[in-house]
Amino acid sequence: MPMPHRTFKQVVKRRLVGKEGAERVRELRSILVELPNYKNGPYADLRKWVEGQLEETRARSRVLHRDSIAVRREGAAQIAFVGLPNAGKSSLLQALSSVQIKTGDYAFTTTRPVPALTRIHGVLVQLVEIPGLIEGAHEDRGGGRALLGVLRSADAIVLCHDAARPAHELDAIRHELELAGIDKPTLAVATKADEAAPPPGVRGVSVLDDASLGRLREAIWDLTGLLRVFIRRPGEADAEPLPLRPPATVLDVARAIHAEVADACRGAHVWGPSARFPGQRVGRYHVVADGDTVEIVTR
Repeated sequence: MPMPHRTFKQVVKRRLVGKEGAERVRELRSILVELPNYKNGPYADLRKWVEGQLEETRARSRVLHRDSIAVRREGAAQIAFVGLPNAGKSSLLQALSSVQIKTGDYAFTTTRPVPALTRIHGVLVQLVEIPGLIEGAHEDRGGGRALLGVLRSADAIVLCHDAARPAHELDAIRHELELAGIDKPTLAVATKADEAAPPPGVRGVSVLDDASLGRLREAIWDLTGLLRVFIRRPGEADAEPLPLRPPATVLDVARAIHAEVADACRGAHVWGPSARFPGQRVGRYHVVADGDTVEIVTR
């Protein structure tokens, strides 16, 4: 007997995380081979979905070949790392994730956006290094317009500044974002803080200091604005946290699980900050809080 189709789809989605281009095509083809060849029912629908993903990936690869500046979103939030050339963005991104990036002591080591996935509090977050911006980027100097376009689609921005450089260079990047009309939640960090003191009001971080990296990860989580809800199912082990954008209700939780669950939702039992007591029975429109455990009631 094949595993339940909903479980299989969750497994498929996990297998596709972080895969793009030819690698994603190979994985999708492998999944199609593994799928039961049912003509009707949920597994037939799942096969159609996988085939659609395969065609979409092929089409996206053709587009990316023409416009390599595009970044496909992954994870629950996308955080862009931006700054002047050689501001320590690549080393920082590498320290926060498993991605391998070419680094160097010269400007423009990175020439295209580099995405990387990291897990913070159990939630996948996408970090994207933007190639160095220069003065006049809003007027397309250094290909700035395309780079700023990537920033517009991000959920938040980490401004990276070399702690040893003059503070006004950080102001120059802020000014370029302002001229481009980009207004996102923003965190300013001074890299290489082991070599020089950060400017006032700027968070210092060093890739050689695990404690500073840990504090930065916490700050990035706050920057996402997400909350986590844990889904409780009888007889199942603890699941990965479900990320949601506040304010979120029990119905939003059910909808994030599946549309059918949302249709059948009658309320929930809740353990955690939003409950008055453990296992409180609440209605569909009860507002959940970060760290809640929720058991959806469907009858």
